[in-house]
Amino acid sequence: MKAKDFDRLFDEGCDITKYLDESKVARPGEATQRVDVDFPSWMIRELDREAKRLGVPRQSVIKFWIAEKMEEYRRH
Repeated sequence: MKAKDFDRLFDEGCDITKYLDESKVARPGEATQRVDVDFPSWMIRELDREAKRLGVPRQSVIKFWIAEKMEEYRRH
């Protein structure tokens, strides 16, 4: 896909995640570390429901919500 087509889809609000290679995503200076967390099945269902609504992977929802809570904690 050409960059201009990708940009157009993004600008139109389309879900572009299927065009991204998430295996190569990195933030300079921020190494990642894998963490295993067990969740009850009801929580997984809710996470999956929200991920589907947003058009993102479950992991993105988890990271976003944790980051949101951490920011809230820092403000208080």
